[in-house]
Amino acid sequence: MTGEEIRKKAVKIAAVLIVAVVVLCAGYVMIVVNWSYSKGERVGYVQKFSEKGWLCKTWEGELQMLPVPGTVPEKFLFSVRDKAVIGKINSSMGKKVSVSYEQHIGIPTTCFGESEYFAVNAKALE
Repeated sequence: MTGEEIRKKAVKIAAVLIVAVVVLCAGYVMIVVNWSYSKGERVGYVQKFSEKGWLCKTWEGELQMLPVPGTVPEKFLFSVRDKAVIGKINSSMGKKVSVSYEQHIGIPTTCFGESEYFAVNAKALE
């Protein structure tokens, strides 16, 4: 093998490795974003809900959960990607609301949301 053939083969191997890494990273992100680790529902009052971010705009919320008598109130931080859910939450501000969520662990960037909890539905209870 000549030096030219070795260089061409090295370039091909490097290109295949770069493509493989990109495909694996994209596959990982697709799995993490679309597969939920857990699902649930929280009830309380949305006390903060806003669109945030410099480059990647995301909707972030804070739910003040209803405490059991004698306990300290707890905050539940969540992100929203669905425009229909954003509208439901905005229309239920100041009311008791039930937020259904999915937990996505291992999301590599905050461009999808600052929290690992994503609201998938919301309904006013009052």
